[in-house]
Amino acid sequence: MFTFGRRLAWTVLTLLFALLSGLASTQAAEPIKIGFSMSLTGGLAGGGKPSLLAMQMWADDVNAKGGLLGRPIKLVYYDDQSTPSNVPGIYTKLIDVDKCNLVVSAYATGQIAPAMPIVMQHNMVFMALFGTAVNAKFNYDKYFQILPNGKDTAIGPSYGFFQVAMTLKPKPKTVALVAADAEYAQNVIGGARRVVKKLGLKVVYDKSYPPSTVDYTPIMRAVQATNPEIVYVASYPPDSVGIVRAAHEIGLKARIFGGGMIGIAFTPIKQQLGPLLNGIVAYDVYVPEPTMKFPGVEDFLKRYQAKAPAAGVDPLGYYLPPFAYAEMQILGDAIKAVGSLDQTKIAQYIHAHAFRTVVGDVKFANNGEWEKSRILFVQYQGVTGNGLDQFRKTGTQVILYPPEFKSGTFHHPYNAAQ
Repeated sequence: MFTFGRRLAWTVLTLLFALLSGLASTQAAEPIKIGFSMSLTGGLAGGGKPSLLAMQMWADDVNAKGGLLGRPIKLVYYDDQSTPSNVPGIYTKLIDVDKCNLVVSAYATGQIAPAMPIVMQHNMVFMALFGTAVNAKFNYDKYFQILPNGKDTAIGPSYGFFQVAMTLKPKPKTVALVAADAEYAQNVIGGARRVVKKLGLKVVYDKSYPPSTVDYTPIMRAVQATNPEIVYVASYPPDSVGIVRAAHEIGLKARIFGGGMIGIAFTPIKQQLGPLLNGIVAYDVYVPEPTMKFPGVEDFLKRYQAKAPAAGVDPLGYYLPPFAYAEMQILGDAIKAVGSLDQTKIAQYIHAHAFRTVVGDVKFANNGEWEKSRILFVQYQGVTGNGLDQFRKTGTQVILYPPEFKSGTFHHPYNAAQ
């Protein structure tokens, strides 16, 4: 029979055990915090806001299944206002103050590059959302890029365009190169120059314009004055709109026109430009053509599109959201496989394995880019008016390159294809 003293000791031990068990349970349930900056205002918000929605969908999907490592996912993010100089301070706060377990990037080259030194200093895995040639400057072994440019990332946004151009008969001989004086565009136009040189094309125009440009008509008149057969442009969303309008205004005569024009793939911009898109051959990553039915992508887009109106984001979400979701799938799958948040082990696993995602199978090269390029070049055909539903249909954004995803024929020259 227990004495009073023994009963007291047993009670204290029982309470202490319960307390410690509760503490352990609480610690196990602490969220895994994934931090990032995102452009929710400013010029890049058209890409940043739908990307955020996709990432939130991933977190919700994972949490509905019990989280990762028995812990819920918590996204911690701040608006970088589309301003690269805001990015380093945000990542310092995410890592040193918010104590995030993992970090991923904002959308766009100009927002990814400023975060790299901070992330590298802390030796953390860095999943990046649509940057071009960022890691060429850093050679960081824990950097992984979801944009399917391929290992030689600088030529990804132009190689396929010129492959399409060289199918013209007779083969074109002259090219005009136009680019914004900003990081993404300069990386891309540098790659385009390499492709052009290899093809033996004569460059009749090669100039960059300042990001503050608002009137693109003089630029396109100067391009037209050189009478190029090919016009390749590397631009950001506001520029792309201005350049397309200016090309239409002056009646640009070229055999092929388009290129790495970021923003044209955003649904609101497609609706804004409407028939002005016809004939343009532009860089893209996903369009609803029958050659792109990856397992899970249509279900993801259906769920995204149901949420988009309330979130006030791109209503179709073809360009960025599936890839934002896919990069988080990759990160989550690697964590599950490794069984911990060890940054080195996660990076090693990502390097060593292929991943099945809503955008298809993804395998990374040693520099963190896709092992094989899968950049699309699509031509807008038969766009009428500014209605949304036409962009849900097959045949409006016809894939011309790469060959394994080709879904239609090339209409040319540009001025006739309009």
